[in-house]
Amino acid sequence: MKATEFITLKDIAAMDIEPKGRFFSATDLEIERGLTSDIYFVRTRDLLNSLGLADTEVTAEVFSSKEGILAGMDEALHLLRNRELDIWALPEGSEMSAKEVVMRIRGSYSDFGVYETPLLGFLASSSGWATAARQCKQAAGDRTVVCYGARHLHPSVAPVMERAAVTGGADASSCILGALLMGRAPVGTVPHAAFLIVGDTVELAKAYDRFVPEGDPRIILVDTFKDETEDALRVAEALGSRLNGIRLDTPGERGGVTAGLVRETRARLDQAGFEHVRIVVSGGLQPERITALAEAGADSFGVGSYIARAPAIDMTMDLKEVHGKAVAKRGRIPGIIGNDRLVKVI
Repeated sequence: MKATEFITLKDIAAMDIEPKGRFFSATDLEIERGLTSDIYFVRTRDLLNSLGLADTEVTAEVFSSKEGILAGMDEALHLLRNRELDIWALPEGSEMSAKEVVMRIRGSYSDFGVYETPLLGFLASSSGWATAARQCKQAAGDRTVVCYGARHLHPSVAPVMERAAVTGGADASSCILGALLMGRAPVGTVPHAAFLIVGDTVELAKAYDRFVPEGDPRIILVDTFKDETEDALRVAEALGSRLNGIRLDTPGERGGVTAGLVRETRARLDQAGFEHVRIVVSGGLQPERITALAEAGADSFGVGSYIARAPAIDMTMDLKEVHGKAVAKRGRIPGIIGNDRLVKVI
């Protein structure tokens, strides 16, 4: 397959992209042509081409600014497919340390230089999301963590974030496309809107039980109308052994979900003979709260903003060899940096 032709300065000058009638996110083709790159990389390629140096053989290395979980490598490698390059990389989901080389590229500069911007972007954003998800999973221990972060991001990158979250350790995700791209089923029940329209938690719970296929978990929100423990017991009595879990998502206006609320709900369910009913918690969770709520008796956690809003882990690409000769800009050590964990991928 022929590699996609990179955009040139002349192409950019002639472009007149109409913003109406489209989303502002980039298409696959726009990324592959270099339209999401910083202009100076296109200028560099055209300049080197005018000097007959665009095809200079170089070795570039990408390193991380801090420790975390590496993600986004699959997309980075997809971007570099069909080009005559030798590439070594840490596998997707690897733990990485600060300043560690996570990727090494050797080949003609003209084949990948324009891609520096999107390559670093793939790795930086996804690694930040994956690292946040790992922190949540570590706090939860053997309990379930589901990523609910899509609502906190531009929809064009929501599936990327949820994939990174699962790479980092989340057990499942709610975004449909994100889950399907991983070969998984999206996870989720129904929101408060359904309860408000029906008008009663138990009536909605009964309807949900009739509606969903056998084998799907019956997990019911219990904080819409009444005291959470009261509605948890009402739902448990109505569905009996068919109820898998209740979900607490108490808003911040009422203090949010606290360890005390979880502890009381767990005790009252157990006292009424509903030990099998799991407690699912969501709403502004972060690792410290997950730990406290797990100790109080929560079984599963829906995490959104903490993962979705995680800061990117900055990545840097440096040229380390030109024509096989060790080079580096001031402040960096010339030549490739050894890393036995790198795997030849292309």
